[in-house]
Amino acid sequence: MTYKDPTCALCPSTVQACKQGEAEARGPGFCPSKVDPATIADGWSSYDDAETLKIAQVSARVEAEGYCKWTRVEEIVEFSKRMGFKKLGIANCIGLIEQANVLSRILESHGFEVVSVSCKAGNIPKEDIGLKDGEKIKPGAFEPMCNPVTQAEMLNRHGSEFNIVLGLCLGHDSLFFKYANGLSTVLVAKDRVLGHNPIAALQLVDTYYSRVWGPLKPETKAKKKPAKIRERA
Repeated sequence: MTYKDPTCALCPSTVQACKQGEAEARGPGFCPSKVDPATIADGWSSYDDAETLKIAQVSARVEAEGYCKWTRVEEIVEFSKRMGFKKLGIANCIGLIEQANVLSRILESHGFEVVSVSCKAGNIPKEDIGLKDGEKIKPGAFEPMCNPVTQAEMLNRHGSEFNIVLGLCLGHDSLFFKYANGLSTVLVAKDRVLGHNPIAALQLVDTYYSRVWGPLKPETKAKKKPAKIRERA
């Protein structure tokens, strides 16, 4: 079978040849090394850029030294220190402003200067972007739009060297990344239902959260029934 797109998500855990440096030799047909080696070469050439190389090196060192020891907050602190950043930015959901306050104080305790902007900055009513009253969370009340573009521009203009996204809504985070000039990372991915732990929907996809499947859900192989235990005579 000939593949036109890479599909790493389908690679069996028993293969994952890239982890052994053998992708070209025994990777599946959909392996990026086989489907599109030209793009792998192009991507590799980008590491000739000094800043890109430094980010890759610092990231790998932080990963190795803190592997299964450091929390993501600690990783952010270590990464920022080793990159030589002085001023960090927080782009937070206003619903997580208490957590943003704690994060800001933690970063300041490590000597960083911190600028932070909540999602409702500008207090612009949702009607101004074309929403109808019935499309708001609370119809009949003033409801400001989330404003990730302004969050990004504010952090840009106030000198943030490294942005930390804290619980921005889906799509709003995408706009933030589109307009942010500096490097950005995610500390919290918003999922109100799962306590901001979205991976739980994947881990429980065939039990509590089976509703996430669409109408084209693939068939699963039936599990073998356990063999009956012969009763003693």
